[in-house]
Amino acid sequence: MILWLGIKCCCKRRGLGDIGCRGFGMKEVFGEYCVLGLKRYYSCFLSILVLGWVVSALNSRRVVGIRKKMGQFTRHLKLVRKTELLVLHFGDKEDLVDKFYVYSAENAEKSEADELPAFREYTIEQLRIATSGFAVENIVSEHGEKAPNVVYKGKLENQKRIAVKRFNRSAWPDTRQFLEEARSVGQLRNHRLANLLGCCCEGDERLLVAEFMPNETLAKHLFHWETQPYEVANAFKGSFIYLSQALDYCTSKGRALYHDLNAYRILFDDDGNPRLSCFGLMKNSRDGKSYSTNLAFTPPEYLRTGRVTPESVIYSFGTLLLDLLSGKHIPPSHALDLIRDRNIQMLTDSCLEGQFSNDEGTELVRLASRCLQYEPRERPNPKSLAAALIPLQKENEVPSHVLMGIPHGAAAFPLSPLGEACLRKDLTAIHEILEQLGYKDDEGAATELSFQMWTNQMQETLNSKKKGDVAFRHKDFRTTIDCYTQFIDGGTMLSPTVFARRSLSYLMSDTPQDALNDAVQAQVISPVWHIASYLQAASLFAMGRENEAQIALREGSILEERGTKFPEDGKKWGCIPEYCDNSTPCGQLPDHFQ
Repeated sequence: MILWLGIKCCCKRRGLGDIGCRGFGMKEVFGEYCVLGLKRYYSCFLSILVLGWVVSALNSRRVVGIRKKMGQFTRHLKLVRKTELLVLHFGDKEDLVDKFYVYSAENAEKSEADELPAFREYTIEQLRIATSGFAVENIVSEHGEKAPNVVYKGKLENQKRIAVKRFNRSAWPDTRQFLEEARSVGQLRNHRLANLLGCCCEGDERLLVAEFMPNETLAKHLFHWETQPYEVANAFKGSFIYLSQALDYCTSKGRALYHDLNAYRILFDDDGNPRLSCFGLMKNSRDGKSYSTNLAFTPPEYLRTGRVTPESVIYSFGTLLLDLLSGKHIPPSHALDLIRDRNIQMLTDSCLEGQFSNDEGTELVRLASRCLQYEPRERPNPKSLAAALIPLQKENEVPSHVLMGIPHGAAAFPLSPLGEACLRKDLTAIHEILEQLGYKDDEGAATELSFQMWTNQMQETLNSKKKGDVAFRHKDFRTTIDCYTQFIDGGTMLSPTVFARRSLSYLMSDTPQDALNDAVQAQVISPVWHIASYLQAASLFAMGRENEAQIALREGSILEERGTKFPEDGKKWGCIPEYCDNSTPCGQLPDHFQ
């Protein structure tokens, strides 16, 4: 690709040879591009200016400095077709010529990974502060506290979000081995990985610190795609391409072993792009060769020898491809039987009908069968996997965050611990947060109580509330429901907190419809109370109404963000533009929350 400096223009104005052509930008004609087409007097001036700048840079040996600063100028790149090209970028009027350098599309993506800080060791106190004392509400492990090694989300002093994996105390008895392994993995830096930033090794504590990926795992999205099969199918095809590239990178750096590769190891970053968790690159071994595994379907060689090999990772990749095709966990042996019998329709998910072309479906099935071969040597390597998958990636892809339905830009708010707990369906964490909040959000409750306590009947009603509070604290949810019901029926006062607590108690008692009713009632009393929206989300999740739950979760996030930034405005009811359908008067809930 040649950079034209006003000598020849190939734009649609057909000003061939005319340096006075007014074309500006990149316009394609017969496969060629016009990068610059300026008026004659600008063209000559700019040519001299650029050549003078290059000579000056070479003379002062600034070339090295320019290369170091490439990452800072990624936003200025004008890439044409995905080939390496020479780019001259013209910026604002005040800064006529910014930089002049050679760059490629691949290097542009890698720059973010290159800017990550070097691997370091953290103290246990730093990580304790970052995770709020390893609080339950910060747990992001799929199985919560029951996981053998718990993962927490946290935030460092510089406000960088992190994921902290805390191993059980028997996982890494050898301090030196743990540090060596962590430092080795910490040298990896790639835009396809959730990179390892550091570790902690104090006393019996063994912790890893990695980049935090906020948009759930592939497992979370994989089996909930009935409503948007096209978008999700294409997003997942991209996920497997990125996964193969991540494995290829790790292999090239001498880290070919990846432990327990499954859908929970594939995470989605802020932009909805898939990343491979670095945590799977580290696992303790008694003899340096034998490892335990948590995989549902283990490679045949592991069953024979107890050893994990690079080929075992490819086998696990094949099981992930089966998950994509079938929409469920299916035994590899059964899948291979279906493939051999050419009974592909029994293998594929009905939701994917029409979402893959015949060629794409055939290639995915063929690739899965190669990965699942009984003999390890017959399986492909990561590089050939990536090469086989790249043709399946459609040109002009829709951005990942659009495909995955992930909010992007200024309107996207991070979830608070309560929002995260609702998303994870972690009722224990929700209970702890509600107990800590108490009745802080019941504005005017104390004043109303002072006027209502003048009769014995009212006193009895208030006593039932106190008994409900005690029962709620001790997690006696059946008693909580009975006591709060007596209080509500007494008509002493309208307390959104009481309805919120009874809502959670109903969830704990496995009656989500009653929980939803109470959460809605709490919002009727206090329309801008974010906790009411969050509890609606938790109730809707429990009822399997995923789309409505996501809307309620988003609404709670917006209300909480608004209340944090403008606490006085948070006490007043106002429409939320994202959800106002003008179907009901302000202050009432639309039908989809009834």
